[in-house]
This record gives sequence, structure tokens and C-alpha cells, in this order.
Amino acid sequence: MRVFARPLRYRMTKNGREKAEEKGVDVRIAVDIVRAVLREECDVALIFSQDQDLSEVAKEVREIAREQRRWIKIASAFPSGEDAENIRGVNNTDWVRIDRETYDLCLDSHDHFPPRIR
Repeated sequence: MRVFARPLRYRMTKNGREKAEEKGVDVRIAVDIVRAVLREECDVALIFSQDQDLSEVAKEVREIAREQRRWIKIASAFPSGEDAENIRGVNNTDWVRIDRETYDLCLDSHDHFPPRIR
């Protein structure tokens, strides 16, 4: 497994939650998905995001599936419920609505950054 690090910026959301914002993570996700599909390493890609930039990777995956004459599913999981900020998944994917608690349990809370050298 390879880990790619990206700097995060934090801001408060409308409902008082702290939200991490990153740059370049959506591109990294797209590259990893396309690579896995081209290498036939997966038949299903489940994205835990609502970033609409990822709709382009969904279109590309469908085109690759046609070219390779195989079935590939691409879906986006997102929190639903009263406190949800958005009510839709990534365009061009199948939407998987899950409750906030389950969604949060799926997020990787591991700190992948190496320990700081003092």
C-alpha cells in the first residue's frame, strides 16, 4: 500500500462541525481508481465523497468498462439525514446514502504522516 500525503486546512461548517479541506486529494483518488480499473484490479469502486470533480472519473470508468467489455460499478457513499449538508452523491455514480454515524466510521482516522522530527 502506498500513502500519499496532502496538507489539510480546517474550517467550521454551518452546523458547527470542523471540516478538513484538502487540495489534490480528488485528483489522487481519480488516478488510483483509473489505474485499478485499467489493471483490472477491481470491479467496484466506492468513493466516500461528494466532490463533484470526481464525476469525470466516473465517466472515464464507464468508458474503460465498454472498451474492456466488462462490468464495473462506480458509486459514491455520503451521509444522509437531517444534519447532512448535501443530499446527493457524485454525479455519474450510483448513490449510496448512509447515516452520519456509519459514514464517520468508514473514514480513515489514522494519522499517515511520519512523526515530526524535533
